[in-house]
Amino acid sequence: MEEKKGFIAEFKEFISRGSVIDLAVGVIIGTAFTAIVNSLVNDIVMPFIGYLIGGMSFESYKLTLPAIAGNEPAVIAYGAFIQAIINFLLIALVIFCVIKAINKLHKKEEKKEEAPAPSDEVKMLTEIRDLLKAQSEKK
Repeated sequence: MEEKKGFIAEFKEFISRGSVIDLAVGVIIGTAFTAIVNSLVNDIVMPFIGYLIGGMSFESYKLTLPAIAGNEPAVIAYGAFIQAIINFLLIALVIFCVIKAINKLHKKEEKKEEAPAPSDEVKMLTEIRDLLKAQSEKK
């Protein structure tokens, strides 16, 4: 009985860690984002490309291989593959732009941070330098 409590407690500790929760949130947002990109590709980009190439949908591009021994013919749906490649490229482009924008914001935040105040030793050395400079100018 003691092992189960230890295992359950350990699992509870693992699942309540921030990194696991962050990962779960990332997966959920990624799934929603994929749905948006798929809609962008399927409902906007691909019909436009199909219009430009003569009104055909990429989904209709298939290569049907002849049937062997009474089996159904094999179909190679290379149009769906092309559409998957376009989906991937659009997702990669959007992620690249988002990461680039985030990095740009981080750089601006770093620049906004003020230089740390000089230490007491540096202040003292600066005063000594200024005093020596003032003495040499008097001579």
